[in-house]
Amino acid sequence: MKLKNTIMIAVVIIAGLVSAFYLMRMEKPGVVGDPHGDRGGHKEDEEQAKGPHGGKLFSDADFRVEVTIYEKGVPPQFRVYAFEKENKVNPEEVRLTIELHRLGGRVDKISFRKEGDYLRSDKMVEEPHSFDVKIFAEYKGKSSKWEYSQIEGRVEMAPEIAAAAEIEIKTAGPASIRTTLELPGEVVLNKNRVAHIVPRLSGVVTEVRKNLGDRVKKGEVIAVIDSRELAEAKREYIESVHRLHFAQSSFVREEGLWKKKVSAEEDYLASRHNLEEAEISKQVALQKLVSLGVSAGEIKMLSVEPEGDVIQNEVRVPFSNKTLTRYEITSPLDGVVIEKNISIGEAVKEDFDMFVVADLSTLWCEITVYANDLGTVTAGQRVNVKASAVGLKSAGKVSYIGPLVGEQTRSAKAYVDIPNPNGEWRPGLFATVEVVLEEKKAPVAVATEAIQTFRDWSVVFVRYGDIFEARPLELGRSDGQQVEVVSGLAPGEKYASHNSFVIKAELGKAGASHDH
Repeated sequence: MKLKNTIMIAVVIIAGLVSAFYLMRMEKPGVVGDPHGDRGGHKEDEEQAKGPHGGKLFSDADFRVEVTIYEKGVPPQFRVYAFEKENKVNPEEVRLTIELHRLGGRVDKISFRKEGDYLRSDKMVEEPHSFDVKIFAEYKGKSSKWEYSQIEGRVEMAPEIAAAAEIEIKTAGPASIRTTLELPGEVVLNKNRVAHIVPRLSGVVTEVRKNLGDRVKKGEVIAVIDSRELAEAKREYIESVHRLHFAQSSFVREEGLWKKKVSAEEDYLASRHNLEEAEISKQVALQKLVSLGVSAGEIKMLSVEPEGDVIQNEVRVPFSNKTLTRYEITSPLDGVVIEKNISIGEAVKEDFDMFVVADLSTLWCEITVYANDLGTVTAGQRVNVKASAVGLKSAGKVSYIGPLVGEQTRSAKAYVDIPNPNGEWRPGLFATVEVVLEEKKAPVAVATEAIQTFRDWSVVFVRYGDIFEARPLELGRSDGQQVEVVSGLAPGEKYASHNSFVIKAELGKAGASHDH
């Protein structure tokens, strides 16, 4: 922040030096409209007569008019007093029109009507009161015309000076203005895409294939342990297959004997019961292996399951070295290893956290939603997430809003999904979540940084050739980047946006006044 302020001060100083250089060479002032040294005041003849009401007095033989701009307690208005010699003239006997010629070719035509002992303009005199004035009067069949100039809030700046001050010019035009709500948040892991990998049985680590930061694929082997518990589970399965084989053979034999009435029905029923029990035991042993993560291919290697004619089934033996004790640990998802807690030779238990794998292609931003904002934040709402510390910005979506409000914080937690395909976002970053509450089309808008204060107005400096003029504006909604212009500026007008404060500084050095 200090560096930015230093740069801005340097820009102002440079602009002032360059301006002084050009003024000395070109022998003309930086602020338009005061050839006599009262820079920023009103351009008028040094001998301009004043009327009894403090206004400008114009004469044509015996007929005179005094022109004033009155703005005490009312919007600015012309009040014109008419005289014949030293006597006031009935305002109804005078026909009066005033034209205000402003920069850019705009002409305000003003008519008058009687009010008391003066003529009052039929419309307000819009700020800035900086224009060339033409007065047309008719009294007793004689026409009179006068002209004068009144200048304020103008700065003349050559293009090279504006370029040296890095003044950027933009064009006023339509824009979408968004009303937003900003909420604090922190980037965290997407808990739906995090896996804590445990072995599910005890053993000794024999291989570690992945380290911190390594990428893994779903189903990829990341470690191997040697487990007696696995051997026991495989043994139970193999024995269940043997028992099932034997029970099937016995059942086929007893069924044949019973049908031939060689053996009793009781022996037939007993063999059928043994077959059912063997089948159940085999299913239990199989499910145990599946729950431990043993693959279907590995199970198939243990034995050939009995199917059809029992006599054709075979048991696959013997087994290769460590076939029964070798247990491969695989990743359940694509991601990155963010925690590793094992090393070769280490004994681990069935619930030990060996690895934590996270899919970082999508993250969450955990945000705090205060009680009075809960009605404006909804699940599925599109938001913008900004991490100013690292200059990141991303569009996201509210995925979840907690149903509880904390007793101490009086707020609820909500989560925003953040796409992170390039891995730029990192858990732990503080962020600001911008919730769009409303979006409105503005016919005319300007950059927020262009707005400056001049007198008691909010203004932009409109450019006409080498001249910048302060234009008072009535402002509407703002989204921080752009602000709606309700009145004071037309679409297509050029204005100073970036570094417009340099123009304000030049105007301030001139001691601009507002004198009628």
